[in-house]
Amino acid sequence: MKIDNPGDLRVLLQTARGGSLTAAATALGITPAAASATLKRLEQQLGTRLFERSTRAMRLTAAGQTLLDYATRAFELLEEGEAQLATDAGALVGTLRVAAPSDLTRTVLLPWLDEFLAMHPGLQLALSVGDRPRDVVRDEVDLALRYGALPDSRLVARRLAVGRIVLCASPAYLARHPAPQNPQDLLRHNCLIFDRGGKPYRRWRFGQQGQWTEVTVHGDRSVDDASLARDWALAGAGIMLRSELDLLRHLASGELVPLMIDWETEPYPLHALLPSGRFVPRRVRALVDFLAKRFEALDAAGAAGLATP
Repeated sequence: MKIDNPGDLRVLLQTARGGSLTAAATALGITPAAASATLKRLEQQLGTRLFERSTRAMRLTAAGQTLLDYATRAFELLEEGEAQLATDAGALVGTLRVAAPSDLTRTVLLPWLDEFLAMHPGLQLALSVGDRPRDVVRDEVDLALRYGALPDSRLVARRLAVGRIVLCASPAYLARHPAPQNPQDLLRHNCLIFDRGGKPYRRWRFGQQGQWTEVTVHGDRSVDDASLARDWALAGAGIMLRSELDLLRHLASGELVPLMIDWETEPYPLHALLPSGRFVPRRVRALVDFLAKRFEALDAAGAAGLATP
C-alpha cells in the first residue's frame, strides 16, 4: 500500500470536515467529480474504504479515521515548517493544543501558560479544560496533562510531578463535625464525590504500617468537575480527597485543613502525554520542558511557593 500523491490527502481532510465531497470540492477549488475521483484513487491505492457513503452524508471508517489523524498531523507539521522558515530560526510558531485537569489549570497552570506565551509571541494556545480524560490522538491534542496511572502504553509520557492525594476539610466543617481519626470514621461524614478517570471516585484507600484499608464513602453531592468539589469543601459542605497539587494554596493559607495525617495515601503522579515519539513539534517539546522546570521548582519551594500571590 502506497499513496502516490500525498496531496490527495487534502480531499480526505476536507471531506471529513465538511461531511461531503461537494464541501471538500468547494474548499479545495475543484469540481465534485475531481474530488470523488481523488478519493476513489486513494481507496484503491490503500486497498480499503475510507468513508461509508449514504445519500445524506459520508462517515469515516475506522481506517479512514486512522489515516485522517496522521494526515492532519502531517499537514500541521508542514505548515509549521513553512512558518519556521519565514521567521527567526530560534522562534517557536504555531498552535499548542493542550488538555489539562480543571483545578490544576486554574490554581497552577494559568500563570505559567501566560508566561510561556509571553516568551514566545509566535505561539497560539488552544486550551481544553476538564476532568474527563482526553484521547490524545483522536481529539488532536498535542499535549495532555493527566493524573494517575497511564492507561495507554502507546503514548509517550513524561512525569512532571510525583504528587499525592490529601484528605481535607474546611475549618467551618470541622467546627460542626469531629475530625475523622481513621478510615471507618469517614462513613459518618459527608464526603464530596467527583469524577476521576471519567467515573465517580468513591472508593478511598489509606495505609498504615504497610496495611491498606479501603472504604466506600457517601455524601449528598457529586460532580464531574473537581474544581466545584473544591468550592464545596471551601464552603464547609464536606470532606474531600484530592491531589495536593490542586490544593497547595488553600492548604498553605489554612482554608483547608489536612486530616488523618498519620495515614498514608496513594501516590498520584502527574504526567505529560504526547501522541507519539516521532515528529513531536518543537513548540510542544519546549512547553513540556518549561512545565517540568516549573513543577520541579514548585516541589522544591513547597506549599509556601504557591501561597504567595
